[in-house]
This record gives sequence, structure tokens and C-alpha cells, in this order.
Amino acid sequence: MMSDAVPAFDAVSQGLIHITIPVGMLQCNCTIIGDPITREALVVDPGDEVTRILELLGRHRLTVKAIVSTHAHIDHVGGLSKLRQYTGAPILMHRDDLPLYQGMEVQAAFLGVATPEITDVDQLLKEGDALRWGSFEASVMHTPGHTPGSVCLYLPKGSGEIVIPAPRLFAGDTLFAGSIGRTDLWGGSMDQITDSIHGKLMQLPDDTIVHPGHGPLTTIGQERNTNPFLIHT
Repeated sequence: MMSDAVPAFDAVSQGLIHITIPVGMLQCNCTIIGDPITREALVVDPGDEVTRILELLGRHRLTVKAIVSTHAHIDHVGGLSKLRQYTGAPILMHRDDLPLYQGMEVQAAFLGVATPEITDVDQLLKEGDALRWGSFEASVMHTPGHTPGSVCLYLPKGSGEIVIPAPRLFAGDTLFAGSIGRTDLWGGSMDQITDSIHGKLMQLPDDTIVHPGHGPLTTIGQERNTNPFLIHT
């Protein structure tokens, strides 16, 4: 239920610093979104390879304001504890995924890997929360279905003092290019993910650039018109 992995993307353009690197065994897309003026950044889904993430933060002289978990599957949260230790930045996660995070040993056993260290969650996200860093402000969308506490972050093009040419959605594993998140793992629900996508994500503008938790980027319009999981439901 995921697209092919994408190469590392590292760019300073269109008024923001945007870095995406696939990390870990399952190639989760870890994303860094930074303000080129204030050098404040969000890190989304640091699933593994924290040393690489820290090197990129240092290269761009970025200070992490928050570390956001779109959901608590092991491939997206494996690096939370270490990144929090090194940066001092707070961990943000939806309340409904806390049991999944706190039971990390079950996920590790399922994959046959070592259990990563877990840490405290500093802020519990909810629908409509505003995350602010530098000149940017993103809104939290609670999109259950892949997991009970899955969230997406929506960054409108008119965000803050810097106007970006198209809105962006950091979709976690709710929506992929040509696919949707799997619902056969802990707490998954096809009815919920369908409601989340149709009721929230498909209400966004067609030009919204979607940055999924795995695989290449897409747009809301592209998925509305071609995603086989959406056009027949």
C-alpha cells in the first residue's frame, strides 16, 4: 500500500527549506520544513537514521521547534527519542495513537527488529490545532483510518509572512500517490480512512501538493481523478 521509495530531496526554494529523506528499513519519508529567515523548523516522522537528520539540520543551521508524528507505526517513530534528546524539541502526537506508541515492542516483534527506545509525548494533537514555526503556520487534520490517531498537516499557500505558490499537505500514511494507507494493522479501519480522505483531504484545493509518508509526491487533484481507491468509492 505504498509507492516506490523516492530519493532524498533537499531544496531551498519558493520561500522555504524543504528536505525529505527516506529513512529506515521501510523507507519512511522524514520531512524537514524550515524557515530560511528565522531558521526554525519542524521535523515530521523521524523514523530512523537520526544521524542523517541531524546532519541536514546542521547543514541548514536549523533549530527544531517541534517533532511531529503523523502516526505511531514503528517506521515513523523509531527516531523520536534520539532526536528529542539531541534537539530538546517537543514530541507532538495525537492522543489516540499513544497506546500504539507505548506498545512498541509488539510492532518490533511483528517485524522481527529491535524495539526502539520510546520517550514522553509533550503535546497531544487534535483537530484544528495550529503549529507555528518561523513565518509558517500549519493546521492539524485528524484523519483516522490507517491508525486511530493518524494526522495530516496542511500548510496553506498564504501561510504567515511567506507566501508559497501552492498549498502543501503532509499526509503521513493516509494518502499515497495512487493508493491509500493500509487498514489491516492495529486500529486500522477502511470506513474511517475513506471518511477521512473524502471528508477532509478531498475538500482541499486540487493544486495542493501531497507529501506522503512513503513514495513520491502527488497532488489532491491527481488523486481525486486517478486514485483507484477514491474514484470508485
